Amino acid sequence: CMASSSSSGCPLPCCGPEFDEMIRIAEEMAKVCSVGRKRDGPIIEGPVFVVKDNIDTDQIIPAEYLTLVPSVPEEYAKLGTYAMIGLPEKLYEKRYVEEDEKNTKYPIIVAGDNFGCGSSREHAPIAIGAAGGKAVVAESYARIFFRNCSATGELYPWETPKRLVDEFETGDVAKINFDDETITNVTSGKVFPLNPLGEVKPVVDAGGIFAYARETGMISY
Repeated sequence: CMASSSSSGCPLPCCGPEFDEMIRIAEEMAKVCSVGRKRDGPIIEGPVFVVKDNIDTDQIIPAEYLTLVPSVPEEYAKLGTYAMIGLPEKLYEKRYVEEDEKNTKYPIIVAGDNFGCGSSREHAPIAIGAAGGKAVVAESYARIFFRNCSATGELYPWETPKRLVDEFETGDVAKINFDDETITNVTSGKVFPLNPLGEVKPVVDAGGIFAYARETGMISY
């Protein structure tokens, strides 16, 4: 079984019904051309969007938008415009995707504990990725959300040993270094360690579990 994250258990099942479902999701996502292009080198840099604890999948992408089919490029793009739209406006005055925009200006989300809790919908990481999100840095994740990040190839789900929502503000520029496994708040100059991604990294690099399984010979079609 592949390497696990500290809070999520084994992120990628190697066989059985859960693996088959992940392959089904990834086969659909393989049809979307933007997947698998989340980074060109060891650095992801840009403004961060900061959210607190227990951000659930209804806040990430409300159920009314689940009729959009991610494998259809036009609907994939539309799904991205609704990413994080379920966040309460009284707590989050800045929107992840601004009104009348197609993409977010925040490639990195910094989150608290239990990010992606709630229902198991794979639309949640897909919506963030479709909006232009590349990575989430959280204290911990809901297990299924963590796995869906890998299955779809949409997001790098970094974990941090330190609570970073108190160290960043929305709009601060951050730099994630994949070689050093650190995140730097460029605005403040502070550098923080990240927990290793382990074998999740090459899966997301490949564009999801389906592409990774083909690359490594796990499947032959």
